[in-house]
Amino acid sequence: MTDAGYFPLFCHRCGCELKAGLGNFYVVRLEAFADPTPARITEDDIGQNVDFDKEIELLTEQMKGMSTQELADQVYRKLTIHLCWKCYKTWIEDPAGAKHHRA
Repeated sequence: MTDAGYFPLFCHRCGCELKAGLGNFYVVRLEAFADPTPARITEDDIGQNVDFDKEIELLTEQMKGMSTQELADQVYRKLTIHLCWKCYKTWIEDPAGAKHHRA
């Protein structure tokens, strides 16, 4: 039987149920955003005869099949995940999974 207003939480990695109030899971907040550094434009770039209207048209054409969410996700994304203690311990030591993806 569940308590009124209780919503079960599950570990985003292993799927085990997490029990609020027991202190045995972690809330991880991730924030990702596109490179905020201004583009590097050289004198050579400026000296070229660039058709900016054509460039904008090409970009617009590329975006036509994309949803608003897909476009927004290319610029900024915020995500909250819950991890049990075991999954957190593994994840925090190698959050990018680099140990498993080396060539």
